[in-house]
Amino acid sequence: MTTTPVPDWPHVGAIARPDGGEVTINGTSHPVAGDSVATVRQAILAKVAETARSVNRPVKVTATDPDGSWPLIVHPDGHVEAGEQPEIEARRTRRTRAEDAPVPSRRSAQRLNGDDDRQDAAPAAVLTAEPDVPEPQPAPVAAPTVPTTAGTAAWVQEAPEVQATGPVTAAAAPMTRREALSQSFLTDNHAEAPAEAGWRGLLARMGVKIQPSPAELAERADERAVSQHWPGPRTIAIVNGKGGANKTPTTILLSALLARYGGSGVLAWDNNPTRGTLGWRTEQGPHENTVLDLLPRTDALLAPDARAAELAHYVHHQTRDKYDVLRSHPEVLATDQRITAADFDALHTVASKYFRLIIIDSGNDESAESWLRMIDHTDQLVVATTTREEHAESGRLLLDELSRRDAHSADLAENAVVIVSHASTNEAGPQAITEGFSRIAREAVAIPYDPKLSGRPLHYDALDKRTQRAWLRAAAAVAGGL
Repeated sequence: MTTTPVPDWPHVGAIARPDGGEVTINGTSHPVAGDSVATVRQAILAKVAETARSVNRPVKVTATDPDGSWPLIVHPDGHVEAGEQPEIEARRTRRTRAEDAPVPSRRSAQRLNGDDDRQDAAPAAVLTAEPDVPEPQPAPVAAPTVPTTAGTAAWVQEAPEVQATGPVTAAAAPMTRREALSQSFLTDNHAEAPAEAGWRGLLARMGVKIQPSPAELAERADERAVSQHWPGPRTIAIVNGKGGANKTPTTILLSALLARYGGSGVLAWDNNPTRGTLGWRTEQGPHENTVLDLLPRTDALLAPDARAAELAHYVHHQTRDKYDVLRSHPEVLATDQRITAADFDALHTVASKYFRLIIIDSGNDESAESWLRMIDHTDQLVVATTTREEHAESGRLLLDELSRRDAHSADLAENAVVIVSHASTNEAGPQAITEGFSRIAREAVAIPYDPKLSGRPLHYDALDKRTQRAWLRAAAAVAGGL
C-alpha cells in the first residue's frame, strides 16, 4: 500500500459506462472506447497509468461507474489501490497531527509546573550539568489500511506482469540533455466548466465552486462527440425494410443534432422513390425543387467554377435546426423517378463536394439500385425501428442479410447503431428490443415515447427534455462510428 502522500495534481477523473467512457486530466477530456463497463474500466486504468508514468509517481483518480464514485490511486506500473474516503482522511489527519506534536523536555515541564520559582529548586549548575536525555519517541504508526469496498474491488488490480523480451536493466537510463530540451513546459490546463444542471448548477450560479454531476459530464461528452468534424465527407444510411419504422424522424433528428452542435454542412437526403415523406416533415424553402431537378445539374455543380450558393436552388434549408434537405417527389409514381446506380453516384458526388455529412433516409425496396448503391457509399449504418415486433424483426433480418452480402456490408452490419423508439404508451417499453439488438449491433439506444415526435414539421427543440437527451445519446453513438 502507498505510504507516501500522493499529491492532488494532476487532477484526474474518469467515467465508465457500458458504451464507453472518458478520462478527464486537468480539465481535458479523453474519450475511452469499450463494449462493457469492465473493458472501459481497463482502458481507463491504462490511460491513467500512462499519466502516472509521465509524472513518475502514483496519481489520484476519482472513478465513476454505474455503481457510484470511488477514489483510487494508480501507479506507473498499472497497480491500482483504493484511495481514502474523505471521512477516513479527516480522522487520519487529526490523529497524525496529535502524534506529531512535540513532547516537552523535563526542564520545560518544570517551568510549566512552576518548579523554577520554588525555594528548594536545584541550583542552575546542577541542572545544566545533567545531560538532557532524549525522551523515547513512540514507534511510527503505519497508515491505516483503506478498506476495499464492493465498488472499488472492480477497479483495484495488481500491476500487470511484463514478459521480458531482452536483458533486464536495473534502472532506466537518465534523460539526456537533448531529451530534456524536447520536454515542453506547457501543460494542457483546460478546467472543466462549473456545473450547470440541477442543484449543482444552482449552487454554481450562486458562486459556489462545484463540479458537474456524472450525468452532466456524460451529457457533455455526448455533446463533444456530435460536435466533431471528420476528415472528408461521411455518409450515414438510415434503414429498415418495413414502412413506418421511424426512419424519417430518425433522419431528421440526427441531422438536427449533428448540425446544431457541429455546424453547417449537413444534408438530409430522401432516397425513397415510393412516396418519401422527408419533405412533408421538414420546412420548405423558397422553391419546390426535388432530387429530380438536381439530377440534370450534377455536371454543372461539379465544374471548377461552380459556387456553393447555387445548390440552394435544389435543397431546402432548415432555419431552426440548421441542416439542408434534398427532397424526393412524393406526388410522382416510383416508375417516373427511378434513380439508377449511376444517377446515385452523380448525386452523391455533388453532395460530397458541398456537405461534410450526408444522412440518407432510405426507402423500403432493398432491391432498388439506389438502395444498394447507397449501402456501397455508407460509412455508418443506422437501423431505425419502433417497439413493434414486426419493425424490430425487419431490422434484424436486414442486418442478417447484409452480413452475408459482401465484406463492406458485413462490416456495416456488425458496427450498426440501432435506435429503438417507443411507439405507444399502450405497448411495452423499448428495453427488451434494445437489449436484443445490443447483442448483434455495435450499440442500441432506446428513445422514450414522446407525442411531439409526430410534429410536422418536426423540430428538435419541440421535444421533451428527456427525449432530447435520448436522441443526443443516439447521435453520439452514431458519431462514434465515423
